[in-house]
Formats: sequence, C-alpha cells, structure tokens
Amino acid sequence: ITNLLSAIPYIGTNLVEWIWGGFSVDKATLTRFFAFHFILPFIISALAAVHLLFLHETGSNNPSGIPSNSDKIPFHPYYTIKDILGALLLTLTLMILVLFSPDLLGDPDNYTPANPLNTPPHIKPEWYFLFAYAILRSIP
Repeated sequence: ITNLLSAIPYIGTNLVEWIWGGFSVDKATLTRFFAFHFILPFIISALAAVHLLFLHETGSNNPSGIPSNSDKIPFHPYYTIKDILGALLLTLTLMILVLFSPDLLGDPDNYTPANPLNTPPHIKPEWYFLFAYAILRSIP
C-alpha cells in the first residue's frame, strides 16, 4: 500500500506520511492501518460492482464510440442471470471444497507433531541471515 501511494505524483509522499502517522508508529497509526486493511476489500468490491453495472449498461464491444445498439443484448435478464449463476457456481465449488476436503489446500506442516527440541523446517534460518542471528543472540 505504501509503495502504491508513494507512486502518485505530487501527493504521494504526503499520503504515505498521513497513513503511517508521520515518523512514529503508535496506537493511532496502527488503528488507521488496520482500518484501511479492513475497509479496502469492501471498497474494491463496490468498485467492481459499479464496473460490472456500467459494463453491462454500455456494452464492452464498442471502444470507438460508434453507436452499435443493433447487436446489443439488454442487461436484464440475460447478464443478471448469468452473473448470479456464475457467482453461485463459484460459491458452490468453494463450499464443496471446504466442507468435503478442508485439508486439500492446507499446509502439511500443520500436522507435524510438536517437538520443542528442534526447529520446524519452515522456520530454519537461511545461511545469509546467520550473521544477523549471531548478532541478535549476542545481545543480552
């Protein structure tokens, strides 16, 4: 999010500093950050719905602006039924996957028995971070 905002000309830096709350990270900054992460998917969903509405109203086969109303299919009922059916099929597919085989897309590391004497494979440090771990372990 920070990189996307900083790419906006003229106001990008100010937006980044506003979202992060300046140069200090405290409760107000984290609250704002979590609020943005909560609300952004809803904003994106609303924009997608508005996009679909305008796409079905004006048609997508006419980028030049020449009137082509003769071969357009009206929005209702064909596109509405098609979109609802597609959403229902997607939801049904995901529900079947989740309810009948919930571990199909899971990580097999979730089922390894706990052993406090060794580090799990997904936490093992890479060789190029070893100097940093040595420095951090030397600090009491």
